[in-house]
Amino acid sequence: MCQHQPTCPSADATDREAARVIACFHEQGWSLLCNGVIVFEDTGELLPDGSCIAPHRGPARHALVA
Repeated sequence: MCQHQPTCPSADATDREAARVIACFHEQGWSLLCNGVIVFEDTGELLPDGSCIAPHRGPARHALVA
């Protein structure tokens, strides 16, 4: 699917999020990568085979109260 040089990671690669964005819908909170993965702003993913990856962002940072 990817025509970039060097080729972007495939949808089943561990670094699949490094693929280039080919369509971005900020108002809806998702982007389509050239490997067919849909990434959501909450860091969840929908893979081309229909499987889901749960959001995997780190814990929220809390401001220290003085």
